[in-house]
Amino acid sequence: MLVIYPYRYQQTWVFDDETVGLVREPFVSGVPEMIDQLVENIPNAEFGFRLLFSANPFPGYQAELLWLREEYGGNWYFWQETAQEGWLCPALFQYSSVAPHKIYCKAEGFNRSE
Repeated sequence: MLVIYPYRYQQTWVFDDETVGLVREPFVSGVPEMIDQLVENIPNAEFGFRLLFSANPFPGYQAELLWLREEYGGNWYFWQETAQEGWLCPALFQYSSVAPHKIYCKAEGFNRSE
């Protein structure tokens, strides 16, 4: 299981992960709308939330994203329950050597003093 902490910056969702050299890495092409859906019940999510994700299901996951196709070095995924498609850029390969056939994820609020 992996964890990142997305937040809003210049009207889109981004995240930082210094361990892999990513700063304000943006989510684009349908993924911001997916994130909006995931965080709709998290107060002040725009200031940051915890996003857990894994290629394997885990207790309490909110979304199962199904791999559709590769394009421009990134990969398109489909969230069947919401009929949304989103493109994950090549930054995905900082967390997995191959594009997983499924990605399970969950958004959580957190105490910002953690």
